[in-house]
Order: sequence, then structure tokens, then C-alpha cells
Amino acid sequence: MAKPKHDGVVEAVRYEPEGRIKWVRAYLRRGPTFSDRVLLDRQTLIEKLKSGKKFYAGQRKPYLASTFDISAPLQVLVKNGKEVLVTGDLQVDRDCLDGVPVI
Repeated sequence: MAKPKHDGVVEAVRYEPEGRIKWVRAYLRRGPTFSDRVLLDRQTLIEKLKSGKKFYAGQRKPYLASTFDISAPLQVLVKNGKEVLVTGDLQVDRDCLDGVPVI
């Protein structure tokens, strides 16, 4: 079985009123399989991305365990001295996970 090319999949996001991410609901890779849903706060997600982990926006396929429909990669950008979490190549001034459902 081929090793997955991603370390985590973000399936939902919760924003604070100011537009910053409060937390995300994600699946984390655990060896050849993935965890159950976990909640990651903004700082933990940023630390994982900075350490080289690859996270993507996506959804788990029903009845197919560790199989996901993934879309855009998540990345940390520095804008005006602030860290901003985005999907793909968005150029925005605040957190924006385009394509990830908001809870």
C-alpha cells in the first residue's frame, strides 16, 4: 500500500469573530491509517505546518476508512508581520480556508 502524501486532512473550521481560526476538525495520519476526528487549535495547526507536516482541506469518503477527497493544501503565510492560514495560493490578510465548511 502506498504511503499517503499528507499528514492531516482538515474537514471543518471554526472562526473567531475577528476572522482568525479558533479551531479546526481534522484527521491525523497514524502510520498507515488515520485517527478519528480531532480538534486542533490555531497555534497547534501552525506549529504542525511549520514543522513540515502537510495538511489538506478535504472530506473522508463514507465507508472507506482512510480514504479522502482532498482539495487544496494548507499553508502559513506571513502578511504584515502576522501569520495567516490559507488554502492554496490565496493572497489575503486574514485566515481563510476556502472550500472548508464553517461550523
